[in-house]
Amino acid sequence: MTKATFRENEVLIEWVNRQELSDPLTCLGDGHPGIWKIIGQIEAPVEKREVLDWFHLVENLYKVGGSQKRIQEAESLLWNGKVEETIALFSSLSKKQAENFCNYLREHCHRIIDYSYFQENEICSIGSGAVESTIKQIDRRLKISGAQWNERNVPQVLKLRCAYLNGTL
Repeated sequence: MTKATFRENEVLIEWVNRQELSDPLTCLGDGHPGIWKIIGQIEAPVEKREVLDWFHLVENLYKVGGSQKRIQEAESLLWNGKVEETIALFSSLSKKQAENFCNYLREHCHRIIDYSYFQENEICSIGSGAVESTIKQIDRRLKISGAQWNERNVPQVLKLRCAYLNGTL
C-alpha cells in the first residue's frame, strides 16, 4: 500500500526503502538540491540513475540569452548529453548568466543523459511534467474565485488527505 506524506521526508524515504525497487532505479528531478538530497537517501538495489529533467535544463539554458544560434546549438548538444561541448560554447562569454549556466551544468553533469537516446528507446521519462501539472492544478484550485480555501488551511487539508489515502482517519 502506498503511503501519502506531507512535509515528512523521513517517512517517505523509509517507505520507499521498504519497497521492491526496479534495477536500475531511475530518479528524475529538477535542479533543486532538496530533491537530490531526498533521492540520495533512497537505497537502490544495484544501480541508481539520476536524471535531470530535460525541460528544466532547457529552461535554464534559455535564461542565458544572447545569440539564438548559440542557444540552439547548445540545446542540440545537451539533447545528446554533450555537457563539455556545451560548456565550451559559453566559456568565452563574460555574462553572469552564462557563468551561472556553466556552473549549473558542472553541478549536474552526472545527471545529464543522452536524452535523444533515452527517449528514442523509451528507457525512462525525461521530464517531470505530470507531477508538476498536478501541483499547478492544486495551486489553481486554491486560487479559484469564491473558493473557501485559505492558504493557512492548506497544510491541514493536505494532512487530512494523506490520512484518508493511508486509511488512518
